[in-house]
Amino acid sequence: MAFLLAVLTFLIVAMIFLAVMIYVGARGRQDVIKRLEAIAKAERRGQTTLELQLLRDELLSDVPTLNRLMLRWSWPNRLRQFVGQAGWKIKPAKIVLLSAVFALGSYLAARVFYGNVFLALLVGIALGCTPLAALLFKRARRLRTFERNFPEAIDLLARAVRAGHAFTTGLEMIATELPQPVAGEFRIAFEEQNFGLPLKDALLNLTERVPLLDVRFFVTALLVQKETGGNLAEILDKLAYVVRDRFRILGDVRTKSAQGRFTAAMLIAVPPGMIFLLRTINPEYLRPLFEDTWGFYALLIAAGLQIVGSIILWKIVRIEV
Repeated sequence: MAFLLAVLTFLIVAMIFLAVMIYVGARGRQDVIKRLEAIAKAERRGQTTLELQLLRDELLSDVPTLNRLMLRWSWPNRLRQFVGQAGWKIKPAKIVLLSAVFALGSYLAARVFYGNVFLALLVGIALGCTPLAALLFKRARRLRTFERNFPEAIDLLARAVRAGHAFTTGLEMIATELPQPVAGEFRIAFEEQNFGLPLKDALLNLTERVPLLDVRFFVTALLVQKETGGNLAEILDKLAYVVRDRFRILGDVRTKSAQGRFTAAMLIAVPPGMIFLLRTINPEYLRPLFEDTWGFYALLIAAGLQIVGSIILWKIVRIEV
């Protein structure tokens, strides 16, 4: 009965948040339409300014009120960058709202099911970080896919240059011939320089969208060759060889450190898993930890040591190449 009540509490909180998002989003869309109409009228009168363009960019959101609130801080820009690197087509405000729904709903559900504030707070924090964890996982997987296909892009660009095509034509060929996400990122770089942005700035924007060491090598080699001259095709061939060799070494390192990473994951997961299991099977066994003052302090110290140990373990098993 308590479990069903906890699930029902979570669903009610999620539905309330969803209703608020739909209501605010509907009102925000009406405001967006009205302001965009005013901007369009100003453009027809020849009064287009940079402020109007920036205003248009800021208003393109489902929840403008929340976006205006988030613009007061700097961390939403970092979150927006992570969303773009993950390839998601959503606004950072939605991730924040989803995190709030998961955190509050899971906290209330755990509070009803377990009846302990500290445990409910831990559950709320853990599930509240789920959208951000999914974003980071998607970002890491997309960057790994880009890194795996990046040498092929360099080879294609080298062949295009060797065949007599312009460098920008090679960028367009990468955007049409290779799979995502390499094609999409090079398409953006090609369109940026095609619409008037200097090639140097377009390449530097590529390094910001794809924060990989290989991409920085690629852009640096191109910029140096543009300033000093040289055989671009030969430079690209050698760069592709270096990137492939580095990727091969990284694969060997990951293979040899797989056991260490698995051991670290098990050591990190065992303590909270055992607490959850014992709390579910025999609540009386762990009751002093949650109801006694010294037990509460011991739990806090254990949680802190668990976090420190997890950081140390992942620092050991993560080897940069």
